[in-house]
Amino acid sequence: MPLSKLTLTTCLWFDGQAEDAANFYVSIFKNSKITHIQRYSDAGKEYHGHEAGTVLVAEFDLDGHRFVGLNGGSNFKLTPATSIMIDCDDQDEVDYYWGKLTEGSPEESQQCGWVTDKFGLSWQVVPKVLKEMMASPEKEKADRATVAMMHMKKLDIAGLQKAFDG
Repeated sequence: MPLSKLTLTTCLWFDGQAEDAANFYVSIFKNSKITHIQRYSDAGKEYHGHEAGTVLVAEFDLDGHRFVGLNGGSNFKLTPATSIMIDCDDQDEVDYYWGKLTEGSPEESQQCGWVTDKFGLSWQVVPKVLKEMMASPEKEKADRATVAMMHMKKLDIAGLQKAFDG
């Protein structure tokens, strides 16, 4: 089956915070909602070890992108090896998502537009114009924008543009 016909869902592993994380994410993105909460039952408790009635999965949709938060336990942790990129139209969007995702996060923001939220999920908050700058056939301009990006945590479009223009 071609990829265009498949439904893809990103599954995020949590240790008891799946429902809280889902509620947090749907509060940030427009046109988003919790689509289903499934709870553990006593069936299989000898394997899963969770109390009946606790949340097994929280399914949610972020503006058309499907996710499942799985309360799988402490076996695995989210890492920056997997991140979700938000392509922002302007500085207001960069500021909005950056502010929301860093809210309550004990993590430090990282360079180049990366941030880890309070649940441990890594995000890249990236202005679309940066991708255009870095793909420019004018190598010197692209290189200047790249170097400027490397010195930033939250990306600043005006600063990137200034570096790109020389």
